[in-house]
Amino acid sequence: MLTTLLIFSGALAFAVGGTPLARRLAAHTGVMDAPSARKVHAEPVPLLGGAAIYAAVMLALLLFGERHEVAQLAGILIGATLVSFLGLWDDRWPLRPAFKLAGQLGATSVLVLSGVRVQLFGDAIADGLVTVLWVVAVTNALNFMDNMDGLSGGVAGVAAGSFLLLAVANDQLLVAPLAAALLGACLGFLVYNFNPASIFMGDGGSLFLGFALAALGIKLRFPGLPTAVTWVVPVLVLAVPLFDLALVLVSRARRGVNPFTTGGRDHLSHRLVAAGLTTREATLGLYLVGCGAGAVAILLTSYGSVLFTNLVVVAAAVVGAWALWRLELSAGALRGRVQAEPGPGTKHA
Repeated sequence: MLTTLLIFSGALAFAVGGTPLARRLAAHTGVMDAPSARKVHAEPVPLLGGAAIYAAVMLALLLFGERHEVAQLAGILIGATLVSFLGLWDDRWPLRPAFKLAGQLGATSVLVLSGVRVQLFGDAIADGLVTVLWVVAVTNALNFMDNMDGLSGGVAGVAAGSFLLLAVANDQLLVAPLAAALLGACLGFLVYNFNPASIFMGDGGSLFLGFALAALGIKLRFPGLPTAVTWVVPVLVLAVPLFDLALVLVSRARRGVNPFTTGGRDHLSHRLVAAGLTTREATLGLYLVGCGAGAVAILLTSYGSVLFTNLVVVAAAVVGAWALWRLELSAGALRGRVQAEPGPGTKHA
């Protein structure tokens, strides 16, 4: 427990101290997010916040983590490093969506080869395919959510906090350090990224956070609980970004827009603002939803009841389908506001 606390505190301190350095480096190297019609900021904003998040997590784990734990997390950290550097490259020199997807698949293959994979069907091929689908979906879901001040970092922090509580409660000594490092780095970054933001994380941060959280969801284990319960837990913890991803995919497909080559202000956060909330209210509201979903996930592991889990799944599916339908009723006002962008997700759409 002391090691986990040290890792959290170290990542928090490194992010608080390192983000201003990343901000100056971004301005010096020209890694800036320029204003456009689909963005809310009027001046160029530095984009290297992801580098500060990445450095904070890695430094905290290397300096305060147990060596055997870091070694066993090697597959996750190598894969997360690959997608982070892919995102940093994309922040400076925009990449084609197909190339970004290929890079994500390569990083996921490292994860699978290191033994970090979904254990759902008991078949290596089927579990490997589900692992790839899960990691790519969550990675891009966090990338898609990077569209408003403090949103992606805060949602990722809430998810990391839920994973940390689950790991500590179930003696998951490998998951807890990484979850603590991610939570500390996100909180430290939010000091500068919460509205009004002075720096954005860019793809280098959102892809890194998404990949790491997806891996945590796979790595977390609940001895004694049936698979019918455990598979729901990471889905609930990451319900907010996954719902936003589903909303955007369905909405753009319905309007005949390619979701991977175009972007727009049609995300869940944008719709909440369009409904009358301020940026801060929308962001904090989604934090609360994430906290609630995480609390339900923790409750499921406490009871371990398949019946209760099935009821939660049905209720979540009904609420999600209703929300999707309800939000799409007002989608007509969003038509014509979707504009081209270089890749999947948005840096600050």
